[in-house]
Amino acid sequence: MACYILLIEIEEELLLTIGKLGTFQFKPGFYLYVGSARKNLQARINRHLRYDKKLHWHIDYLLTEGEVTEVILIEENEECRIANALRGISEVSFPVPGFGSSDCRCPGHLFYIQEKNLWETILVHLGNRGFTIKDYWKGKISGVQAGLKLIHLLAFNLMN
Repeated sequence: MACYILLIEIEEELLLTIGKLGTFQFKPGFYLYVGSARKNLQARINRHLRYDKKLHWHIDYLLTEGEVTEVILIEENEECRIANALRGISEVSFPVPGFGSSDCRCPGHLFYIQEKNLWETILVHLGNRGFTIKDYWKGKISGVQAGLKLIHLLAFNLMN
């Protein structure tokens, strides 16, 4: 199992229904989604980057409108502990209770920051809390082509 954080940009305010969770207002800015994959991390991240997918997880609904701009892979297999660390940062807010946490007892795994420059602060904070960033992909990522780039990046780092 491996953990990751997606940084997702929402450019305009939107009202979005997130499956059975309900309808929520999303402000423009950046959303951090903490996720994990029991096996085949590459396939999970590629799925997040694809547009042509069945809407199954909460994050699938948000990604119909948002764009993944960065992905970090975290060595430690502690999704809930990562989410708790993010909740402890004063500039990070918690926009949708229950988002991404239907299989655990966390209040949620989706977070909001208004300014992208806070992302660097968050990465430092995670490092200070004992998390190891294993890999980092930066740039506007979307679609299958980006997924293939990420697979190559992951494969390269796994071999080295």
